[in-house]
Amino acid sequence: MEAFLAFFENLTSLQKLAWIFICLSISWILEAGIPLLQMNYKKWRHAGVNMVFLVTSMLINVLFGLATVGIFAWIMSSQFGFLHLFEAPVWLELLIAIMFLDFIAQYVAHYLLHRVKWMWKFHMVHHSDTHVDATTGTRHHPGDYMIRETFSLAAIIISGMPFAYYIVYRITSILFTYFSHANIILPSWLDRGLNLIFVTPNMHKFHHHFERPWTDTNFGNIFSIWDRMFGTLVYDDPRKVRYGLDILSDDKDEDIIYQFKVPFDNTIKTDY
Repeated sequence: MEAFLAFFENLTSLQKLAWIFICLSISWILEAGIPLLQMNYKKWRHAGVNMVFLVTSMLINVLFGLATVGIFAWIMSSQFGFLHLFEAPVWLELLIAIMFLDFIAQYVAHYLLHRVKWMWKFHMVHHSDTHVDATTGTRHHPGDYMIRETFSLAAIIISGMPFAYYIVYRITSILFTYFSHANIILPSWLDRGLNLIFVTPNMHKFHHHFERPWTDTNFGNIFSIWDRMFGTLVYDDPRKVRYGLDILSDDKDEDIIYQFKVPFDNTIKTDY
């Protein structure tokens, strides 16, 4: 277990970037082989737009990475956080850390991004994509991404987790982000079996429906148990989903300048 954690703790930035493109590449292969929908769009242009948001997220990662160095050093010296209050096997501590991060930095943050008006204005950019595929997982306005990273830092401090646990979580989160957004269809028996615990492609598609109430469901990223526990789970035929947002123009979903301005456009009305 120590060797396993040491491997993740020592991952270089290049290796982390390679993991992103490995997950994307595998998702694209699956999208070609087992597509949920036959979407008529320019896939490379669509990917290019969403990659712009990936670049902004990576830049934000660098800034937050500098902050986490100090935070993890402080945690080690002070032994702050609930993981220091009890003894448990390393594998169990790792599982608790991943689940806690997924709950705070994904489910809770995501729920608030839908419920707090100024947060929702940032998050709308993610939902404005009218051709949801694996690259949609990278489509986050910088404001949206900074909110998520702030919740991640809070979860790290509260738990007192070591750096290696956090990296394992990030690698796992990347995998599920691209997997759940990918334009793929799994056999019903497999998808239903997996989503008893994990977020699956069929399940997550309802979150990208163009109007409520489906838009306000299925907030999880790795684990589906949070949606089950708090009554925000929806599951039906994913082919019923229509992508985009009813309060945004579909023809501007690939207008990068427009998308960056969405949170600050007071002409866009929302009930949140």
